[in-house]
Amino acid sequence: MRWKTKATLQNAVSRLPSESSYATYYWLQRHFGGLRHINPVARLRAGIETWRQIERLGRDPLNKIFFEVGTGRVPMTPLAYWLMGAKRVITIDLNPYLKAELTRECLQYIADHAEEIRTLFGRLLNRNRFEALLYLQRQHDFDLHNALDLCHIVYMAPGDAARTGLDPSTIDFHTSFNVFEHIPREVLLAILAEGNRIISDTGLFVHRVDYSDHFSHSDTRISPINFLQYSDAQWNRYAGNRYMYMNRLRHDDFLALFASVRHTILATEPTIDTPSLRLLRDGQLSVDVRFGVKTNEVLATTESWIVSAKAEPVVA
Repeated sequence: MRWKTKATLQNAVSRLPSESSYATYYWLQRHFGGLRHINPVARLRAGIETWRQIERLGRDPLNKIFFEVGTGRVPMTPLAYWLMGAKRVITIDLNPYLKAELTRECLQYIADHAEEIRTLFGRLLNRNRFEALLYLQRQHDFDLHNALDLCHIVYMAPGDAARTGLDPSTIDFHTSFNVFEHIPREVLLAILAEGNRIISDTGLFVHRVDYSDHFSHSDTRISPINFLQYSDAQWNRYAGNRYMYMNRLRHDDFLALFASVRHTILATEPTIDTPSLRLLRDGQLSVDVRFGVKTNEVLATTESWIVSAKAEPVVA
């Protein structure tokens, strides 16, 4: 589907009353979009890579408490944390997107491809927990709440990651995967400030950000930086809705954002998209004035991990 057609459809659905809007958009995704055939591997891999980012910095994620911003349709990343030994996972979402039928289908996939999943996790897999999950999946009376309880997952939706209500210093790892690009800058600041309150003194923030134009994921006619051509007003007309909002912040903007809440950046892995860089250097894509002061390399960065820790408090 061409991206402007998709944008028009999303905008129309977003104008419906909330309950009808969610139901209609889910039906469209289920019958014509990415939810026609559910596969949990990518979301499981997101959890595994988050875990490895933590280990690379010499921290031990075992028996720790994770906080995830942005649950989505299925709790597969929290499930991955639990399968690797997390004590508990609190996952929060602004919108109540979680679906029992999709979760059941994901567990069916895991059971049908058990050896593939074991290989995917490798040494990180807690075999006893994996067997318990397979046993749950075999039960005929599958219940989402029972699955969440088994995996020590607390689901908060509708929820506000900027006002969690959690006790101070109770979280070890504050995480997200391809979520922060969908949140306005001012809200991100509030989420990170709340993260500073609820994370332990030795905790880490582990976030993966997708800086690309998400319309390019399904419309290969456009580049991953197509949306940089438009002013904020123009872009808001295309994607200023609950389903496709993108803040269009670049990697340097995110680094500045983390610094503004007094974080120390411990690791970052920006990926520069070579074809996008070529478009910019050859003058085949002109960016809006908002992005005009940035280098081509920053503009062509399409994804990155950002791992940070809150700075030590200043002692007067």
